[in-house]
Amino acid sequence: MNRPFVSLCPEITRADALTLMDWLEDECVTRHLSDSRHVSRFVEQVIGRVQLPILTHLFNQGGRFFMAYDRHDARVGFVRLVKSGPDCEMVLVIGDRHNWGRKLGAAAIREGMKLAFLDMRAEKLIARIHPDNARSLKAFERCGFLPENQTPALTSLAMNSERYRRLLREAPAGHAAEIHITEIDKDRLSTLVAFAQDPAVFELEHEIERAIVVDPEQVPRDVVTMNSTALLQLDDEEVEVTLVYPEDADRSAGKLSVSSGIGTAILGYREGDALDWRMPDRTRRIRIGKVLYQPEAAGHFHL
Repeated sequence: MNRPFVSLCPEITRADALTLMDWLEDECVTRHLSDSRHVSRFVEQVIGRVQLPILTHLFNQGGRFFMAYDRHDARVGFVRLVKSGPDCEMVLVIGDRHNWGRKLGAAAIREGMKLAFLDMRAEKLIARIHPDNARSLKAFERCGFLPENQTPALTSLAMNSERYRRLLREAPAGHAAEIHITEIDKDRLSTLVAFAQDPAVFELEHEIERAIVVDPEQVPRDVVTMNSTALLQLDDEEVEVTLVYPEDADRSAGKLSVSSGIGTAILGYREGDALDWRMPDRTRRIRIGKVLYQPEAAGHFHL
């Protein structure tokens, strides 16, 4: 429960913009932000001239903008991703000084990497940081970024797609708790991802990339594999669900698609595991209470 958690939300509201203005008025926050004056002026103009409740389209001009939330759905910062050719640049701000030191920056960077490499398909992700901004430099280095070049005004760190995927496989615990999937499930799910039309499927791809792959006959009996039925605790609600492929999904029967929010979240976790997962409207706490049926444990390897 103490693991730092950050989710990135693409919808930007007027309330978000007002919070941004508060952050950007703090000199400690903007001291090392290279485009702080431009951002402040832009946000001020938006608030003054546009009376719409949703401002996402305005903030996404020239890049993609995300508000960062903690596990309690409180705004803690923002991430901006700007793609130019095969490369992408990340700008990250943890806006409230009271949140500094909670390692939320590293958590936000990992979410930004997921979007840059698996959703935006960048080949390289770059962070340009003021040399005196030791906290940001440390956070990016902790996430695996390597020095690229340095000037008196900026230190450039970079991560390429190949290194990102390798780090996911070699050090999955650096991103989240370990999960397990069978070789058969991985092959089927990788095919699903390759042909999926749902833009949110990159979340499933991320889970496949970081999973520990095991032989179907050796997967622990308490792991949620494909076509498993499990008893979950969703916040304060107990529900029974079966994890299925999209074509078999039927919410009224408790059959959840693996490409849905909760479906992707529970894949590969074991009895007793608990995690936070951002749904479209809020963050939910999910606990795997009991695996009631697992095909591999029952010898049903054809499923």
